[in-house]
Amino acid sequence: MNDNAAITALFYEKLDNKATKCGLCPHYCIIADGKTGLCGVRSNIDGELRACSYGLVTSVALDPIEKKPLYHFHPGKKIVSLGSYGCNLKCQFCQNYNISMEYHNIKPEVMTPALAAEVAVLAVNDGNVGIAYTYNEPLIGYEFVKDCSLLIKKEGLLNVLVTNGYINNEPLKELLPSIDAMNIDIKGYNNRTYNRLSGTLEPVENTIITASKSCHVEVTTLVIPGENENEVEDIAKWLSTINPQIPYHLSRFFPRYKYSEGNPTPPELMHSLKEKAEKYLQYVHLGNM
Repeated sequence: MNDNAAITALFYEKLDNKATKCGLCPHYCIIADGKTGLCGVRSNIDGELRACSYGLVTSVALDPIEKKPLYHFHPGKKIVSLGSYGCNLKCQFCQNYNISMEYHNIKPEVMTPALAAEVAVLAVNDGNVGIAYTYNEPLIGYEFVKDCSLLIKKEGLLNVLVTNGYINNEPLKELLPSIDAMNIDIKGYNNRTYNRLSGTLEPVENTIITASKSCHVEVTTLVIPGENENEVEDIAKWLSTINPQIPYHLSRFFPRYKYSEGNPTPPELMHSLKEKAEKYLQYVHLGNM
């Protein structure tokens, strides 16, 4: 937590005894004075909820937009990828766990303070299509993403969110006018899967439905053997009820974080799931192959 970088958070209410209730995501964390929400970045400081990751950048890169992954949105272009720290889901298989889960171990010099205006200048100078908010969960840094996205739009550039989609409807709808594309990660297709990650499925479904009416949307599932492969066809079937042309990415799992003793997803399983998903969707892509 960096008190100097913290600004007052949006979407919260004050409770008795200096407690606060965060309304950004479906956890609705009730946070006592001096404590932090499940995401690790929204903290109660003297009875006021602060966005403590505001402007703190841990990762920046110039990427092909296909790496987000977005295969049907300005293909062949580059985009500046920007990440901070923390997450509001607790995936034991997280592929970026060092900034999403184990952020308490991040050395201060790794986090570079940045202004929204500096992000806009970076996007313009790199001659790319815009900014992708990614690497950790960008929506827990809502205030910084919102400020940056407004400036990016003024420059005539594009905003991309790579997100788990775990956000409440009001803040989502307020942000969407500035967002041009999203890749939304859906972990599985039942609450049993999401409960293991400290979440529920319905908010993610709502984000996909709502965002698809406002911007370009592609969806990703990390396929983990023995965990969620039996849910992929159900996800594809459900996505087809929204729009059978929503691109669906099946990403191959490699052992990471607390699943470091597991095995990579067999390529033959990936191809089999692709065939099943293609019964419902026009565009199904395999990643990490």
